Amino acid sequence: MSEDHGIQVSGDLSGQRAEILTPAAQAFLGSLHRNFNERRKQLLGARADRQRGIDLGENPGFPAETAEVRAGDWTVAPAPPDLQDRRAEITGPVDRKMIINALNSGARVFMADFEDATSPTWANLIDGQVNLFEAIRRTIELQNPDGRLYSLNDDIATLIVRPRGWHLPERHILVDGEPMSGSLVDFGLYFFHNARELLNRGSGPYFYLPKLESYFEARLWNDVFRFAQNELGIRVGTIRATVLIETITAALEMDEILYELREHASGLNAGRWDYIFSAIKKFKTRDTTVLPDRAQVTMTVPFMRAYTELLVKTCHRRGAHAMGGMAAFIPSRDPAINETAMKAVRGDKEREAGDGFDGTWLAHPASIPLAMEAFGAVLGDKPNQKDRQRDDVHITAEQIIDIGVPGGTITEAGVRGNISVALQYINAWLNGTGAAAINNLMEDAATAEIARAQLWQWIRNSAQLTEGPVMTRELYQQFHAEELEKLGGSSSERYGDAARILNDLVLGDEFVEFLTLPALEILE
Repeated sequence: MSEDHGIQVSGDLSGQRAEILTPAAQAFLGSLHRNFNERRKQLLGARADRQRGIDLGENPGFPAETAEVRAGDWTVAPAPPDLQDRRAEITGPVDRKMIINALNSGARVFMADFEDATSPTWANLIDGQVNLFEAIRRTIELQNPDGRLYSLNDDIATLIVRPRGWHLPERHILVDGEPMSGSLVDFGLYFFHNARELLNRGSGPYFYLPKLESYFEARLWNDVFRFAQNELGIRVGTIRATVLIETITAALEMDEILYELREHASGLNAGRWDYIFSAIKKFKTRDTTVLPDRAQVTMTVPFMRAYTELLVKTCHRRGAHAMGGMAAFIPSRDPAINETAMKAVRGDKEREAGDGFDGTWLAHPASIPLAMEAFGAVLGDKPNQKDRQRDDVHITAEQIIDIGVPGGTITEAGVRGNISVALQYINAWLNGTGAAAINNLMEDAATAEIARAQLWQWIRNSAQLTEGPVMTRELYQQFHAEELEKLGGSSSERYGDAARILNDLVLGDEFVEFLTLPALEILE
């Protein structure tokens, strides 16, 4: 534990961790906190106010006060050379092996994730900063017990870092007695140690920004960027940020978000899984917006199609990259499963390339060749297709918020699947793993969020299963007990804690904003 100038660090600082939490780095974090944390808390309060209005029947729409921004003729800053071609981006947590393999994967970009793919233990977070520090300087290595040595190739992917969302605290670092924002910790440490080194190596400090719900939150990030660059004597506009559009309210403010970040913006990403979670969460009390089984909410259903087409049009009009969503498949030992899954991945990436996206996300290197082929067929030798304006697209606010799946059904298998995947993911997260292989998919927190949100909504709305029964608390508890037993019961690993957390989330009268908040309270 260390404490200096009102900054208290309770996490272990032995070994290389001390090189990350240096006195100068701590002072930089303190400056970020003291300048921006109050605004962050106010914006989180604004989220809650907006949600109360939606719960009372208000429908969000395109903001009236920013009509001039949407009508205006402006573009974002040009992308730097190593962010021009983003046709295949691999994502994953910040552990050492993942970073080496992802940078060597053949993808054009690696998104190193401190957010949904990382369980925020102190070791994961700070060792992740150590790993990125070494990766940027090309000194990172890992030796397996069997003697295999992992190191970086000469040609590696461009690195982008995703900090945690605005809602998450960092309980191990207090400034003036108050926990820091996880966003500011992740951004601040990475930027402080690596921005100048990245520039010296011909790249730059690039970020993905998650969970934004309004253009005011984008404005806060832009102000953080300007402050950080000025503090370290780096030219303002050096940072580049891609915003994940993974909330319904952000989908209605895409122009405004890009405008607020225009000196630092490089694109938007269709964060599909969190977007589905947001759709449930925002309209959770309305019986007209009850979604069917998770597997039926595909990218081609009307409300998902509307937001992705609007995203491409908005990005290209503003000179920004439009990035497609995640293909989460990981290979199986069963060739039949692989063949079916890879066919689905290919179709998904061909659809994105055909719609005008400039690139896409992948969870496993095995999917990279499919994505490269799908986008290569459209792009040819071009780095992107930002010249494709999509003037044929005309999306209304009503289409964005018309949440539903025509002909969708809720089944017992869907209910049980949600219970099982939520239990498995929460157990993994509590054990320190934020990216968990479940049913041949690499799942992060977003999948568990969808699963528990659907269970809460189905019970609240007395949804009827196709098999006949109505979804009740009692039926959920029966299925929960049976699915937990299949996984080894409450005495296995941390399934007891996972079961209690899931029950609290699903059976509570009030909808909990993020499952990671109560889970964080018992994370070791």
